[in-house]
Amino acid sequence: MSQSPLAGVMDNPYYDWSPISTRPVLRWPGDAQLAFGIVLSLEHLDWYPDEGTIVPPSVQGFRPDAYPHVLDLHNISQQEYGNRVGIFRIMDVLERYGVQPTIAMDAAVAERSPFLVDYLLGRGAEFIGHGLSSEQMITEEMPESEERALISGSLDAIELATGKRPRGWISADYGESTRTVALLAEYGVDYVLDWPTDEQPHMMKVPTGRMVNMPVMIELDDVFTHLGRVIAVDRFARMITEQFDRLYLDGATTGRLFLLNVHPWIMGQPFRIKYFEQAIAHIMAEPKIWTATGADIVDAYLGATTAGSGADGG
Repeated sequence: MSQSPLAGVMDNPYYDWSPISTRPVLRWPGDAQLAFGIVLSLEHLDWYPDEGTIVPPSVQGFRPDAYPHVLDLHNISQQEYGNRVGIFRIMDVLERYGVQPTIAMDAAVAERSPFLVDYLLGRGAEFIGHGLSSEQMITEEMPESEERALISGSLDAIELATGKRPRGWISADYGESTRTVALLAEYGVDYVLDWPTDEQPHMMKVPTGRMVNMPVMIELDDVFTHLGRVIAVDRFARMITEQFDRLYLDGATTGRLFLLNVHPWIMGQPFRIKYFEQAIAHIMAEPKIWTATGADIVDAYLGATTAGSGADGG
């Protein structure tokens, strides 16, 4: 039997190679050309990470192993600013344009900030898992038992705070081990945002449960653009609109997905917010877009796929 020309290309067990040009046409609700979603990452930094913790590259400041007696007050306070001030400035913008966010909240924020949880619940936000705290990164070096505890602890904290078990997950700094996707599905998560593989959702192969990959536009993550590449905020706003314009154009042929992950301690700053609003206003001015939370996008994708009119990138 001859093998499909698309078989055996990928070197991981979670999905097959799938060129977008070969897939069925994907259409979003209302015949939209593009599904648009905002992910807001709300995170907590401990004064000192636990011994042996692998700190994500994006967590700036002194490494505790090199400077054990220096408190990284600057970065700890910046993270807290996002949860005390920046989040409300961003939510004001999103409410003006009718965008309901997906909230990636780590367990530490969920446990310590009940006012923030209630405020976001009252505005129709969806909550997804985001680890225990922002300085604890999943890597291949983490034992499976610790990874299980991190995942279950994060999901349990969100469920306790919100009354609802999270369906989605985004890791600190998008970090995973080779086990993570399978473990997430085992714990009942059915979509993940760590894999920037595509411009459409696609199925991932897991031993138990179900998993949809929801690719975030990592090139536009404000941590990477502002802290990593030091891109000016006005240029950042143009990057968002230019990205959107092309995705919207290509979505006329088959639907596209634009998920933007931002951090309130960065984008909620007074001097940046007008540029964020300019980008949101540009996106929401187009007629054939559909803005939704992560779970709504997943459900629409699965419905389209089941009906035979959706893409299958996995």
